[in-house]
Amino acid sequence: MRLNGKRALVIGGGGGGIGRAVSAAFGAEGAAVTVADIDLGRAEEAAEALRQHGATAYAVTGDVRSLQDVEAMVAAAVENLGGLDVLVTVVGGQVAFVPAVKLHEMADEDWDTIYEVNLRYVARAVRAALRVFLDQGSGGAIVSVGSVTGFMAAPHQAAYGVMKAGLLSLARTVAAEYAGDGIRMNVAAAGAIATAVANENVDAEVVEEIPVGRFGRSEEVAAAVVYLASDASAYMTGQQVVLDGGVSVRGPFD
Repeated sequence: MRLNGKRALVIGGGGGGIGRAVSAAFGAEGAAVTVADIDLGRAEEAAEALRQHGATAYAVTGDVRSLQDVEAMVAAAVENLGGLDVLVTVVGGQVAFVPAVKLHEMADEDWDTIYEVNLRYVARAVRAALRVFLDQGSGGAIVSVGSVTGFMAAPHQAAYGVMKAGLLSLARTVAAEYAGDGIRMNVAAAGAIATAVANENVDAEVVEEIPVGRFGRSEEVAAAVVYLASDASAYMTGQQVVLDGGVSVRGPFD
């Protein structure tokens, strides 16, 4: 098992969608997991499912828009697990939080909301985890679930694209500053993934533009996150793995 003995926190929707798949994959790979979600019932359900499969798992709740909650969730994971080796940040998006509109039509408060739920909380969680990793003195791995909109144009989702681009910049900074401490950060950039939010907000015609002919699955993103969190990727830091079914390499001509 690739994460045997690792202590992990999956923060930001750890009980549902991609976060739930990541939590399940981590448990299956031998990690002890703290599942963090704004919905405590959902977090507890995910943790109980892990325990039923023999994994060590805990549930915590908090709002990623709150600095105090983010720091409390990291602290709870450390207390529950006896330390921390892996941090995974998941939650993000635009259409689930604010309207998808052209940039000149976007309200300032909506821009702030997208910043809070896509980038600001990640930086806060990363800072908190870094302090733990440095105090432990045994390194650590950070993986953020990003998006292809971080390096491709995202009409009607400018704020989302900007924030996802920021994740890679953050990972590169962590790599440059902390590689000598055995601390790594990488990004798993996803394309169209078949989550409940995507199914509600993405036109089915989008599938025709995906070279592999389908949406991705949460489990496929989770598999990439496991790899980036494991020692199998020990020589990778500050990098981005893309899971988009070929969208980002498709040219304009058939």
